[in-house]
Amino acid sequence: MHKPYISPETKLNELTFRSIIIGALLSVVLGAANAYFGLFSGLTVSASIPAAVISMAILKAFKNSNILENNMVQTAASAGESLAAGVIFTIPALVIMGYWEEFNYIETTLISICGGVLGVLFTIPLRNALIVKEKLMFPEGVATAEVLKTGQTGGKSVKYLIYGSLIGGLFKLGTEALKLWGGVYEKAALVNQKAYLYFSLNLSPALVAVGYIVGLNIATLVFLGGVITWWVAMPAYLSFNGYAQVAAELVEAGKFVSVDGISPEALGGALWSAKMRYLGVGAMIVGGLWALISLKSALTTAFTSGVKAFKAGAQNVSETLRTELDTPMSWVLMGIGIMIVPVFFIYLTIIQDVPVTLFMALIMVLAGFLFSAVAGYMAGLVGSSNNPISGVTIATILSTALLLLLLMGSSDPSRGAAGAILVGAVVCCAAAIAGDNMQDLKAGYVLGATPRNQQVMQMIGVVAGALLIAPVLNLLLASKGIGNPTAEHPNPLAAPQATLMMSVATGIFGGKLPWTIISVGGGIGALIIIADQYLKKIGSNFRMPVLAVAVGLYLPFELDSSIFVGGVIAWMLDRSFKRNNISSENADRASNAGLLIASGLITGEALMGIMIALIATFGLDLELSDGTFGGSLLGPGLLFLILVYLYRSVVKASKDKL
Repeated sequence: MHKPYISPETKLNELTFRSIIIGALLSVVLGAANAYFGLFSGLTVSASIPAAVISMAILKAFKNSNILENNMVQTAASAGESLAAGVIFTIPALVIMGYWEEFNYIETTLISICGGVLGVLFTIPLRNALIVKEKLMFPEGVATAEVLKTGQTGGKSVKYLIYGSLIGGLFKLGTEALKLWGGVYEKAALVNQKAYLYFSLNLSPALVAVGYIVGLNIATLVFLGGVITWWVAMPAYLSFNGYAQVAAELVEAGKFVSVDGISPEALGGALWSAKMRYLGVGAMIVGGLWALISLKSALTTAFTSGVKAFKAGAQNVSETLRTELDTPMSWVLMGIGIMIVPVFFIYLTIIQDVPVTLFMALIMVLAGFLFSAVAGYMAGLVGSSNNPISGVTIATILSTALLLLLLMGSSDPSRGAAGAILVGAVVCCAAAIAGDNMQDLKAGYVLGATPRNQQVMQMIGVVAGALLIAPVLNLLLASKGIGNPTAEHPNPLAAPQATLMMSVATGIFGGKLPWTIISVGGGIGALIIIADQYLKKIGSNFRMPVLAVAVGLYLPFELDSSIFVGGVIAWMLDRSFKRNNISSENADRASNAGLLIASGLITGEALMGIMIALIATFGLDLELSDGTFGGSLLGPGLLFLILVYLYRSVVKASKDKL
């Protein structure tokens, strides 16, 4: 029988005024940071452990704080971070496709709140089914609980997060605001106008930190996707079609004014943007459909468990242990009903047909619950970082777009595509929140928290994060641009995931997409799936989840390579621990130190990016150079020193108690 860290009979202050305020503030800050980083890289990371460490450091100033109060703070904070992922994967597509000129505050906020709160509500009946009865692992939830258990050392371990944040922020300041060095190392060559050679590395420490966090397996697969696109498909396309024809195609697509004077680097970037990135679209579509097929049994288990919990109705509070008290089912059903109303009216303003809107709202609720169950189940098996959120969102947008095309026709393609994206936005927010919140509930289960209090804090975190997500996105749109390069913003935040979602939605309604390349990408995805099934059959430790490769196919090579560097560093440290016979306890402590430094690099860079954007909106210019100060080696040299600091800090932490 499970014995929680704090017994059910022990009553500690959990849902306090200060935990609500601190949790809400951290939700906003970490949500904003994740929004920026996700738009920049197309990837997001879990904030539960950094939030727990920050919470411990803050609450340590209060004599009567306790571990369950700390758990409440990280629960709210991580909800805001997860909501940001759901929002930036989908809603920016409306701006990129030109349907919105900016992020409409009311619509963006309501979609975010409704999707996030639905994600919380859908996980309430799943908590008992997946955590208590199925006893799924939920690795990040267990890790968060262990960090909170060692709360007495929080004052020491928080230094890693602070140092990482300062380094990440200062590097971003030097690169983007002061322009002391370039942000990308890039080299390309076109041999005899046929053979194409290319390499680039983004110098962002945060991207390397992502690779460090996800580990060598996933980082290698992301890099493999980049290799296929940039080192195989692109040279093959150039060789087969010839330079003259490809250059003419790119001029026709508006990438260049004329075929003269195109540099090899510019040629590669334009060809990737116009055609080759759609290999990732095809692989992502196949990956999303495969996720649904392969999770058939998991879907059935999670769905039936949730339905049984709904049917079971309210708990008898007087006979239920404190550690098993959930939000009443009557409140859950009422909340779901309330959340549908604003979503319905937002859909109605776009679709402008009441029966079709009702049908879409029904699809949204069913898909939301279905994919929340998937996200919750997968979080329990492999963790939130490996959750196929992108895949299930693409599957939702693809199926919704097809249904809208059938019901509405193709007379107004932008309206149909926008409707599909907004349905996908609610589902994506719900699924992102569901996976993360199940991790938080697992942490609470290990610690002995009251689930009902955590569920309240999850909603507080969602609402707090949602209230400020639209202003943050508008700030970034005005100062940096999102998606499409313009004369004012030639190097905007790429928003890879949102651009991908837009491509799928508009493509269904007759958009001009390279369907041949998308089909080839789908074929690559199918081959990756076959390879992964073979690896599974032989019991290999190395696996090939197709969505990781699909992301690599779609991202610029500079991001793929930086992520791979981080994965290699994580592998080198793991080998070092084994070679030096470091105990598992010390290795875990050292890994925690590395995770905090990496999280700090990501958070510091993202927050500095938002600060720079804010400065730019006031017309202030901090540039001290044109990016050439110190030559081409300054940026790579500084990045190398940061990586040495990360490596040596983790090695040192493996020998000392944190």
